[in-house]
Amino acid sequence: MASAELELPPKEGLETDPTTWVELSVSIRKLVDADVFSKSDPMCVLYMKHMENDTWREVGRTECIMNTLNPDFVKKFVVQYYFEQKQRLKFEMYDIDNDSVKLAKQDFLGCMECTLASIVTQVKYEKALAGPKKDSGKIIVAAEELTACKEEVTLEFHGEHLDKKDVIGKSDPFLTFAKETDDGFTIVHKTEEIKNTLNPKWKQFTISARDLCNGDYDRTLKIVCYDWNANGSHSLIGEFKTTLRDLTRGPGKHTEYECINAKKKEKKAKYKNSGIIKLVSTGVATQNSFTDYIQGGTQIHISIAIDFTSSNRDGNKDLHHKDRANPNMYASAIRAVGGIVEDYDSDRLFPVFGFGAKIPPDDTLSHMFPVNGNTLNPSCHGIDGVLEAYYQSLDRVKLHGPTCFAPVIRSVTQQAMQKSQGKDYFILLILTDGVINDMPETKEAIVNASTYPVSIIIVGLGDEDFEAMEILDGDHQRISYKGKVAESDIVQFVPFREFIDKSKNNNVTSPVLLANEVLAEIPEQFLSYMKRRHIFPNITRKLSRMAVVTQV
Repeated sequence: MASAELELPPKEGLETDPTTWVELSVSIRKLVDADVFSKSDPMCVLYMKHMENDTWREVGRTECIMNTLNPDFVKKFVVQYYFEQKQRLKFEMYDIDNDSVKLAKQDFLGCMECTLASIVTQVKYEKALAGPKKDSGKIIVAAEELTACKEEVTLEFHGEHLDKKDVIGKSDPFLTFAKETDDGFTIVHKTEEIKNTLNPKWKQFTISARDLCNGDYDRTLKIVCYDWNANGSHSLIGEFKTTLRDLTRGPGKHTEYECINAKKKEKKAKYKNSGIIKLVSTGVATQNSFTDYIQGGTQIHISIAIDFTSSNRDGNKDLHHKDRANPNMYASAIRAVGGIVEDYDSDRLFPVFGFGAKIPPDDTLSHMFPVNGNTLNPSCHGIDGVLEAYYQSLDRVKLHGPTCFAPVIRSVTQQAMQKSQGKDYFILLILTDGVINDMPETKEAIVNASTYPVSIIIVGLGDEDFEAMEILDGDHQRISYKGKVAESDIVQFVPFREFIDKSKNNNVTSPVLLANEVLAEIPEQFLSYMKRRHIFPNITRKLSRMAVVTQV
């Protein structure tokens, strides 16, 4: 459910409409107050419904902002705008009172539905929220078409002699960064607050130039310094304006900014400033792309794991029926999802494993067995080979249980451990009905895998409650095991039922949407690993880091 830009090229044969990437900024005014002793802690969730599919699909969630009824969310939604399609959007607001990722356990504050086109065609789209009260506030959404800017900016700021705002103690200052829009400014980044100091040293941070200013180095940026307060009513210390072009000139007198509080300046004739904010380090680098690595020789290795547990054949449900003329859910998923990813595996040889079945010759329960029956070479050639091996295995194995993901995850991780220098990347595709019996072990396996070049795509089949799969997908809360948190989010969960028509032999209703969902997080996960390990693509870069800084 990531909203990051999908950089992978479209698959051959998929029809695509003219599209562009759009960034949506969300603000709320006069939100419902759901808390008794404080204000609401709001978060916004975005859903999208395409004309080919009548199901609402979650696009993403903003951060939660504490104690406010007028939030301006820093996190943006990035969506693909299809000019010739009617794309319906639904924004839902929740008061976050606990750590659960299930929205049903949070307080609903209101919602608004509209089309993406209605937002894109206006400078600022405003509409009342439908909520628990007659007046539940209004939502403000601004859209901006994104550029193809590939630079990322690293900045570090310190403050000196800031105003004292707290009665007991000094100040707890933090900075917000906002880019100018046609109708004011929208926040794009917020630093951490530094407790009890008038001379803060904020942590260095990296942000893409596209997020900061949409690649426009002369676009006005407003940097505001606040004193943090627990009740959400942060006190203004002061502000100043600059541009990315000025910031890339580096530290010096020209990037030491007076922090000005306009109200204090108006009231006090001798007012000078409310402190100084200094740029202490800066850098600009070209972001390497997924394509850069692939063209530089990085190999993608895709393994497939298929759930053969008895929960797939329960009552009237049979997700493994053998009628090839009427493909079962697994066969449809192998054809559709496998067909999406196969072109990214250079040799198209896919190791395919089953789990949760009793296998011949002595009906031994196995949590990882070669679907083609060949323990020495479990690979199948192409998706047609995978399908043939799958169908033949249905006559050999007996569905059983329990459902254990950990063994296949560990196996792929073992391969990745031996090839972690950036020349290879491993993707594990797990097809399952959603029942899982080794959740702690699976969490441990995912946490361990997160330090290696591994991504996991879990495709949920059938109509079960996929809550466990949503937990494994770390979009909203990073997976952890015994206090150890995954180094990064490496799991993407895809509910297959949202993309098929059961009345038409489980045919995929929109190959483009399914492709986007399956591959949505792979480039970001891939690049995150390479960046953490300081691995660069094996191609000649047009600009070195210093050259980029010099030219801008």
